[in-house]
Amino acid sequence: MDNKIIKIGIIGCGRISHRFMQGLEVVDGAELTAAWSRRAESVAEFTGKYGGKACSSLDELLQCDIDAVYIATLPDSHALYSVAAFNAGKHVLCEKPATVNLAQLNEVLAVAKSKNLLFMEGMKPPFYPLYQKLKAHLQTDPIGPAGYVRAGSAVADLTHDHPNFNYQLAGGAIMQIAPYEAFLALDWLGPMTRLQAMGRFSGKEVDMFSIFQTQHGNSYSQLYCGFDLHGKGDALISGPLGYITIHQNWWNPAKATINYLDGHTVELDEPFTAGGLNYEIGHFCDLIRNGQNESPIITHSLSFGMMNMLDEARKQVGLRFDGEV
Repeated sequence: MDNKIIKIGIIGCGRISHRFMQGLEVVDGAELTAAWSRRAESVAEFTGKYGGKACSSLDELLQCDIDAVYIATLPDSHALYSVAAFNAGKHVLCEKPATVNLAQLNEVLAVAKSKNLLFMEGMKPPFYPLYQKLKAHLQTDPIGPAGYVRAGSAVADLTHDHPNFNYQLAGGAIMQIAPYEAFLALDWLGPMTRLQAMGRFSGKEVDMFSIFQTQHGNSYSQLYCGFDLHGKGDALISGPLGYITIHQNWWNPAKATINYLDGHTVELDEPFTAGGLNYEIGHFCDLIRNGQNESPIITHSLSFGMMNMLDEARKQVGLRFDGEV
């Protein structure tokens, strides 16, 4: 299996799928085989640019000679397409958030387990060279146990018809941006024990700006996400012996500074290539070759924890999607 070419079908041909292809094209032993989207014209354009078969239906895609699918749609359809892929015997790499809510995630993971197939949520930061270099550095020059994380992002330049604002597609700041912040808090602080959230809707059906803080045992985070303020930012991680700044944009990490209590400072600079998704894709393909059904980095437990944070934050700001209690 070491030399197996992983054949991938893409579901959804929007902006993120183009960035995915930027990464896929530099990953050894992986290739685009087929693509499908609800908009036929986007499929034709996509396959015309990158190759692969242009499929006219989801069933046609899943009947192709592919090993896995990459789900690049918005959250409303993640669970549906994941289950369909598992039932067709395909592994799944699904964009964040993994599903709309915990109930859907439990269903997806149950089907994946029953079919003995790989499910991995697309969460890119931990695969970047800078993030891995930072974690390795702290093994020999630690800041002590992390006790506080502060991170966020707000982008105010989206057009009013952007799908991130669409209620039916499970849009909103919490669903579209906060998964990154949830990952960072859980990765450094461990499981969440408490959450407090506030948010506003600004005339939309979905939250336009939300802020929430979480407790993780004796540790805490403060996180924000939004669409009507501009605040692309860095991230702060504090421990008893120092603090880390992952410089903007922290979710595409390339530079970090560690300031230590004793006065010394360490600068880390590790540029990424090919848009950054190549590292995540390479990891996913290696899991398939090795017969693994769960990533040791983006575990099912971690996806569950991130989804739990989003569910609780939405509950407190008052955002419920169709069919939710």
